[in-house]
Amino acid sequence: MRYTGPKSKKARRLGMAFTNKDIKVLQKRNFAPGQHGQNRVRLSEYGTQLREKQKAKINYGIAERQFEKYFNKALKQAGVTGDNLLRLLELRLDNVVFRLGFAETRAQARQMVSHGFFEVNGKKVDIPSYNVKVSDSVGVREGKKKTKLAEILKEKIKNVKTQDWVALDVQKLSGKVLSAPTPDQISNTINTQLIVEHYSRT
Repeated sequence: MRYTGPKSKKARRLGMAFTNKDIKVLQKRNFAPGQHGQNRVRLSEYGTQLREKQKAKINYGIAERQFEKYFNKALKQAGVTGDNLLRLLELRLDNVVFRLGFAETRAQARQMVSHGFFEVNGKKVDIPSYNVKVSDSVGVREGKKKTKLAEILKEKIKNVKTQDWVALDVQKLSGKVLSAPTPDQISNTINTQLIVEHYSRT
């Protein structure tokens, strides 16, 4: 199942910020929740690997079965499996919408995509997991550009600084995937090698 509970608790337990709010929470309370939260237990090798997988699942809002499918797909591709996995996750439509600044969180982006707010290459797509490819354009649907939300979005994204692998056109309320993202470009804080090791032992 996809985790839908308070992310701030997960952020404290896993030591990773998933939203801007989490950053503030961790600055004040950088320890696990609960009575014994400040007494962190040293994790086993397996526990460390499992925690890294949990970080990735929660960060991208993906359920276990779907996450395993992404891993198996990454495993079959040429190159470094961990890098392949990150690239697959980053090229989900909901994540691209988030990276372009149209949503403040991936959860919000997923909701907006599900409600049919965006199009890819001029065609409506309402599947958050849709795989966006290099050179694809992603933008607010023409019929949605006159809505109040679109007007608010245009103001919000004026100051958005996107990552190098995507480009944003504020006036057109659209963006483009320029290249396949690399771990360095997305400022990755997830140790994908631990995830690879986790699946290697199961």
